[in-house]
Amino acid sequence: MLYAAQTPERLIRLPEVMARTGLGRTFIYRLVAKGLFPKPIKLGARASAWLENEIDGWIIARAAERNSA
Repeated sequence: MLYAAQTPERLIRLPEVMARTGLGRTFIYRLVAKGLFPKPIKLGARASAWLENEIDGWIIARAAERNSA
């Protein structure tokens, strides 16, 4: 079994994703459907979460777009 040298990935649930991005639930899922936002990971039949580093990366990319415009 291989282990990453970095800290383990943290999964964050929708309320935290909403708080970090300032986006609402419906808008997040619309962006996911369009391929413009990271896809969640299914944890079970009715539970999903996002990788924290993917959400952080998405936020950083939005800031970079702002700075380059």
